[in-house]
Amino acid sequence: MRKLYVDVLVAGAGPAGSAFALNLAPFQKVLMIEAQPQASLRIGESLPAAAGRLLADMGLYEDFLQEPHQPAHLHVSSWGDASLVEQDAMRNLDGHGWYLDRHRFDTWLQDVAQQRGAGLLKQTRLQSFQPAQDYPRHWDIQLDVQGKPLQVHAKMLIDASGRKSLLAKRQGIARKALDKLVCSWTVGQDHGHSQNHNAAASSLIIAEAGGWWYTSSLPGGGRIIAFYTDADLPEATACSQQAGLLQRAASNTQLSAHLQESSFTPGSHHGYCVAHSAILDTVAGPNWLAVGDAALSFDPLSSQGMFNALYTGLAAAEAVSNYDDVAQAAYVAELASIQNAYLNHLKVWYQQEQRWPDRVFWQRRHIP
Repeated sequence: MRKLYVDVLVAGAGPAGSAFALNLAPFQKVLMIEAQPQASLRIGESLPAAAGRLLADMGLYEDFLQEPHQPAHLHVSSWGDASLVEQDAMRNLDGHGWYLDRHRFDTWLQDVAQQRGAGLLKQTRLQSFQPAQDYPRHWDIQLDVQGKPLQVHAKMLIDASGRKSLLAKRQGIARKALDKLVCSWTVGQDHGHSQNHNAAASSLIIAEAGGWWYTSSLPGGGRIIAFYTDADLPEATACSQQAGLLQRAASNTQLSAHLQESSFTPGSHHGYCVAHSAILDTVAGPNWLAVGDAALSFDPLSSQGMFNALYTGLAAAEAVSNYDDVAQAAYVAELASIQNAYLNHLKVWYQQEQRWPDRVFWQRRHIP
C-alpha cells in the first residue's frame, strides 16, 4: 500500500481549511482532503468589510476584487421596534462588504492553496488516524481516495470539517451546542435587480415573534430568504418545507414589501439546516488543532462566520509554522478571546429585541 509523507493533513477544504493551507503551503507540505467531488451548493453568505484587511494580509485582496462578488452597500433592519433602520457602508472606515458567490469563493480559495503548493484530494474520506508508533507526536492516517486506500504520515492534523468537528469528536472531544437555532432557506431570482440598485445592494433583517428573517441579494441577480427559529418550536416545523417558508414570508408585511420591490421569484432550491452557536471543549492539542466552524460556530445574526473561518485559518497557519506548547497555548487563548467577545456581543444583540417577552424563542435569549 502506498504511503504519503506530509507535514500537515487538513480534513476539509472549505474557507477555513483553504485559508490555513494557502498560508502554510509555501513553507511546509500541506495536503487537504475533501469528501465531495466539488464545492457543494452553499446558501449565500456575506463577507464583512473588515475581511478586506485579512485578505490583504494573506496576499489575496487584489485578486479577490477581480472576482464577481457583489458589493454590500446597505444594511436595513427592523430590530427592537417596527421601524426600518438603514446602515450605509459609507459610514464604515473599511468600506463595503460583499455578498459572496459561495461556490466560486470556495473554489477560488482551493485553487490559490494549490497554486501555493498545497495538495488537494477530492472524494476522499478519513477512515482512521492514530498516533504513529515510530515517531512521537506524529499521525498515521488511513484515507479512502475514490474507493482506493492511501496511508498518510503527518506531523499535524487540522480539523476543518465544519460543524461536524470530525477529528475532534473521534478523539472524544465534546462539542457543545449553546442553543437550538435552525435555518430554513430558499433561493430565487430578483427580476427587478437591474432597475432597483438599492434592493440589489442591500440586506434586510427583520425580527418577528417566532424568530427572525434575513434576505439579501446574491451575485447574478439571485436572492436568498432565510428564517431562523429554534428546532423544537412549531415555527420550525411549519417552515421546514419551501411552501411553508414562503407562506410565512408572505405574511410578514415588511419582508413581503421588500420582496415585491425586488420582483422576487422563488426557485427550486430549498434547504433546512442547523445554525446554532457551538464550541469545542478543546480546540487544540499536541499535534492537532481545529479551525473555523469545527472550533467555534457562530449564530448567523453575527455575520461573522466567514470572517471567523478566514481568521482562524490564518491564525492556525501562523501557530503551526513553529508549533510547540507555547504556540498551542497562544492559539487556544486567541480562540477563547474570540469566543468570549462573540458571546457577549450576541447577548447584547438579542437583548435589544424586547417586543415579545412571552414567546419562547425570545425568552431563551433574554435569560441573564
